[in-house]
Amino acid sequence: MKGKNNKKVEVVYMEEKENKKKNEEPKETIKENFKEEKELTEEDNLDGMKDEIKKVNKIKKKSNKKLIKKIILVILLIIVCISVPVTLYWIDNGNPFVNKSKLQLQYTETSDNIPDGVYITDVSEVVENVMPAIVAITNKTLISNGWFGPGYGQNQYTEGAGSGIIVGKSDTELLIVTNYHVVEDASELTVQFINDVSVDASVKGVSERKDIAVIAIKLSDINTDTLNSIKIATMGNSDDLKVGNGVIAIGNALGYGQSVTTGIVSALDRKVTIDDYTNKMIQIDAAINGGNSGGALLNSKGEVVGINSAKYSSNGSSGEASIEGMGFAIPISDVNELITDLINGEEISEGATLGIEGYMTNQGYGVSYNVPTGFYIAGITSGSAADKAGLEIGNIITEIEGEKVESIGDIQNVLYDKKAGDEITLKISYVSGREYKEKEVKVTF
Repeated sequence: MKGKNNKKVEVVYMEEKENKKKNEEPKETIKENFKEEKELTEEDNLDGMKDEIKKVNKIKKKSNKKLIKKIILVILLIIVCISVPVTLYWIDNGNPFVNKSKLQLQYTETSDNIPDGVYITDVSEVVENVMPAIVAITNKTLISNGWFGPGYGQNQYTEGAGSGIIVGKSDTELLIVTNYHVVEDASELTVQFINDVSVDASVKGVSERKDIAVIAIKLSDINTDTLNSIKIATMGNSDDLKVGNGVIAIGNALGYGQSVTTGIVSALDRKVTIDDYTNKMIQIDAAINGGNSGGALLNSKGEVVGINSAKYSSNGSSGEASIEGMGFAIPISDVNELITDLINGEEISEGATLGIEGYMTNQGYGVSYNVPTGFYIAGITSGSAADKAGLEIGNIITEIEGEKVESIGDIQNVLYDKKAGDEITLKISYVSGREYKEKEVKVTF
């Protein structure tokens, strides 16, 4: 029995062993099959990539062919565009390479021959922007109170035209700068704005010495539409001007309404005498006619660099000028502080005073009697600077601060810049026997 059992165990063991082998064989077979499948998949992938590369290359070749075709078409179009005008030119003018005996006029393009810096300038944009800040001024001056005085007969007036620049606005007033000679002796002043509305104005402050005046209009007298249509001008710096700079002049020329002229700065610091006052001015070649006085001189940015003041003429009248191309403007930088004082209602100083009265010896009878050229003192105010310095009636001021006195303006120009405590030197001619002698006199204000 025992032997039989052992055989059974061995048989069972052998069967289990064979079963294990059977179970192991499929695993090895699966691994080998997986490897083969993997190798096949990689080969398939490589073949797929090769096919994709071939497709890309075909597409590139097609696009290159299209690009080449496009380039050829562009070249052909360029050749056609060039050849057609040339052919037409030859038809009209003949072959240029063939010598001709007939002379032809030579034409050149104007734009190719304009030197640098010379242009035809359009200033319309600048003018459109600044024009609302410019006004026309009418000055009505009483010249007669009637045939036999006030209340007898009709009063007679004369009208003068000028221009102005809107420079400020307070809570109650619109403020306009102009020339003193525009508003001088005015009985009535009327201001016309860009929308042709006219409003009465009054003088707020003046500087006769600098030919500057500020006039004011009550805001309550100006309607809303007019207030919306006007603007305040922008001030520039006249010290930056150079000879040759382009300028624009705007003003009420001859009283016909606002007009515009252009030109260049012809000269700077020109001494111009108006009503015995001499000032340094900007000389321009832009047309300045009667009525332009008080108007704006603008730079290319539309900034006010000057106030048009007078036109040089043989008789000194801007309204009856006989010499063309010589206009003058007050440099704005010279009067900025003055204008600021005037629009704010502050008192201004017109300089020191000598306390004398008299006349120039180069005018009237003095010329005939070989009297030295200068200012003849005909009267002295008691306690004045001249009185304290020992000046006497009959003295002639021939020089002031080393400069010859050839007009009253020569004295006034020096006095304008002086204040209390300042000192000046005068050269005086006085009678000694039958001749004139000279001496220097120190005057303290």
